[in-house]
Amino acid sequence: MSSEAKTHPYHMVDPSPWPIVGASAALVTAIGSIMYMHGSSLLATVPGFALILVTFYMWGRDIVREANAKEGNESANHSEEVKHGLRMGMMLFIASEVMFFFAFFWAWFSSTVPAISKTAHEVWPPVDIVPLATWDLPFLNTLILLTSGATLTWAHHALNAGNRKSLKLGLLVTIGLGILFTCLQAYEYVHASFAITDGIYGSAFYLATGFHGFHVIVGTVFLGICYMRAKNGDFSPGAHVGFQSAAWYWHFVDVVWIFLFCSVYWWGSSDYVFPS
Repeated sequence: MSSEAKTHPYHMVDPSPWPIVGASAALVTAIGSIMYMHGSSLLATVPGFALILVTFYMWGRDIVREANAKEGNESANHSEEVKHGLRMGMMLFIASEVMFFFAFFWAWFSSTVPAISKTAHEVWPPVDIVPLATWDLPFLNTLILLTSGATLTWAHHALNAGNRKSLKLGLLVTIGLGILFTCLQAYEYVHASFAITDGIYGSAFYLATGFHGFHVIVGTVFLGICYMRAKNGDFSPGAHVGFQSAAWYWHFVDVVWIFLFCSVYWWGSSDYVFPS
């Protein structure tokens, strides 16, 4: 079958060990985490996490090899139809992420707006909570993340124009801004006057902003992979689905942060007594 010419534009994926290896890694990680929660050493979680990292690397390596198949060659896999499918898959993934964040925003507003929930606080923030200063680190982080979106757009335009030097520089600056954002948010957490256990304000705040912070870390790694691929000569104006997916993901993270800043840091930290 492998020697026959393809009569369709789609990519028939070769048998791969990584789905079953990844599933096994998730199981080992879950078992190790349960053991840790019941008093075992943190080392119990190491084998599972190590196997997950190996799966990520090896599976990603195989996908890059598929993407780099030469145009016009019988081994070329990523036709226009396949690229369209990959883009649609990324769009649906981001849509699922929107629903995830919607749940966090709903939890936040249902705790603060009596019109939404009868259990909402009449005073927000709660009287025992000292919120973070909106226009200090949160506003600085907003500027950093918005700037990173601009530098990534610059890198994308450079790729479309065939300017690989600007592509790599734009990616590198964006990665640096993402790391800076994460460091400042960690500093913010360390110096916050409330913890995740301090009622609904603390739990909703840390879950929403922490989950976003996790997405920033994932996006930074995603862009780091794109930078390494760009250094190796990957991507062209007509074939850069991997870069495009990373850019979409990063811009999604930017937009979510704007909503977080306005609702959690700005509006949610303003002293307000709701009418009874």
